[in-house]
Amino acid sequence: MAVNVCWVLIVLQALLVVLFAVYVRYEDNYDAMKYPLFQDIHVMLFVGFGFLMSFLKRYGFSSVGFTLLLASCIIQWAMLCQGFARLDDDYKIRMGIVSVYKADIAAGVILISTGAVLGRVSLMQLIAMGFLETVVYCINLHLGSEVLRAIDAGGSMFVHVFGAYFGLSVSIVIERTNNADASDEISLRTSNYSSDLFAMIGTLFLWLYWPSFNAVDLTGAEQQRAIINTYLSLAACCVLSFACSILTDNDKKLDMMHVQNATLAGGVAIGAVAGILKQPWVAVVIGSLAGIISVLGYAKLMPILETNFRLYDTCGVHNLHGMPGLLASVASAVIVGVTSETGPPDSLYQDLPGMNSSSDSRALKANLSVFGARKAGEQAGYQIAALTLTMTMAVIGGAITELGEALFPEINVVKV
Repeated sequence: MAVNVCWVLIVLQALLVVLFAVYVRYEDNYDAMKYPLFQDIHVMLFVGFGFLMSFLKRYGFSSVGFTLLLASCIIQWAMLCQGFARLDDDYKIRMGIVSVYKADIAAGVILISTGAVLGRVSLMQLIAMGFLETVVYCINLHLGSEVLRAIDAGGSMFVHVFGAYFGLSVSIVIERTNNADASDEISLRTSNYSSDLFAMIGTLFLWLYWPSFNAVDLTGAEQQRAIINTYLSLAACCVLSFACSILTDNDKKLDMMHVQNATLAGGVAIGAVAGILKQPWVAVVIGSLAGIISVLGYAKLMPILETNFRLYDTCGVHNLHGMPGLLASVASAVIVGVTSETGPPDSLYQDLPGMNSSSDSRALKANLSVFGARKAGEQAGYQIAALTLTMTMAVIGGAITELGEALFPEINVVKV
């Protein structure tokens, strides 16, 4: 079976080589300012996500090894998928630093979904899921950001919500098509001292570099605010995560799953509004809420979903990415909805797309070219519309993808 996987990988890489040779060329402009942030995202992807999932004592090597392989495949495929939507007059894809970090982000979406099903699908099924999910992700991203013009600089909706609920949808279909015992599914999450310690490496790298993830698509004052707001949100989230972990434990002790995961929820929850918030206390509030929601998800909601709905989430992506992403999406709609187009310069928001015709924001100019200026309530409505679209695309796409993976049942897991 392992030989089959080898040939599939060779053929896939050969096809990618052909597509790159035919369609891809370098662009002339080089944005040197983006490269340091790209490096941060690269570290998050390969070190952060890989080691975060290594808490599984039975699948520690697989989580790190498969992360490296899967991300390497998806980065190439995502460059092509995103580039095909922006072919130049010669039908070529112009590639630069921006293309690379956007591909890294797309690979991050796939790794989020992988966390929901890790240990329960084969390597070939993960690769098939990744390639199909990348296509759906690119379509949803285009509709949400280019057509609906939703505000989501840090990817709370288009990255975290999409990746989490796509993976959960795949997980649900898996459970509907097999007869695995519940105790076997839950036992996947068992850890030991060494695996938990290695997982903390992933947590620390993600925690340290998350501001770059939320700020990479912004410039100037917006980028600075995004970096500071993300740090504040993460710090507040960390404090509340530790407190809630102790309060929810019967023995009043810390749960390492909460420490490894819930402490990161603040980065997810602030992503959609990190660049537009001009009052730091709001970032602290959002981060605090994210920590509480995430810990409660792990401690209270996850057992209910497993027992009553057979919804097994190996790495708890619903609690780290799904619910904090929903919080961010709702927060973005509320914050946009309560703004005034004539507010003072130091108000809660600035340069909201489509809401102020005097702004020189790049996102705003692109927005005005499609819709014209929007009122606050209208933009809030588009935020909810983008969230609804993302949830729908993720759930349907995940269900269809898992059904399609039945084409590869004979290609089993490669043991690492």
